[in-house]
Amino acid sequence: MEGTQNGDAEGVNRVLLEQQICFRVYVASNLVTRLYRLHLDAMGLTYPQYLVMLILWETELQSVSQLGDRLYLDSGTLTPLLKRLEAAGLVVRRRDTIDERRVLIALTEIGRALRERADAMLRALEGETCLLPGDLDVLGEQLDRYIWDLSAQLGTQGRVDAPPVD
Repeated sequence: MEGTQNGDAEGVNRVLLEQQICFRVYVASNLVTRLYRLHLDAMGLTYPQYLVMLILWETELQSVSQLGDRLYLDSGTLTPLLKRLEAAGLVVRRRDTIDERRVLIALTEIGRALRERADAMLRALEGETCLLPGDLDVLGEQLDRYIWDLSAQLGTQGRVDAPPVD
């Protein structure tokens, strides 16, 4: 069976906006970011700054390259973001004493204290995601697998810690 102008052999028109996985992920990302922004504004953080803070709350001392790897950001994007966090008094940047080419990022006391507000924000967000906890876990696992597979395909698999468990 031949495809038609509006569809392929199965009758699916793949050249529709709503058929694009990239569009669905883009819209979901924008909506989640907007949801978080409602809470992050009160904390004085942008969404990308919040992601940096999450990593630092997990492991306080990180190099700029480690942060970039975890966030899939290059240093040209990350450096201005880190400068703004430093100007806000949340982090300090310093050269590594062993390898002066490396810049290390650490939390300040103010940055550490902000974690409690982030925890309260996450508790508030639990009911705002429009997903049940089990569904949220399943979606998270599916996205982890998708990220892992795409990273491997694009040659960036070092950025994701490990493939999700099936």
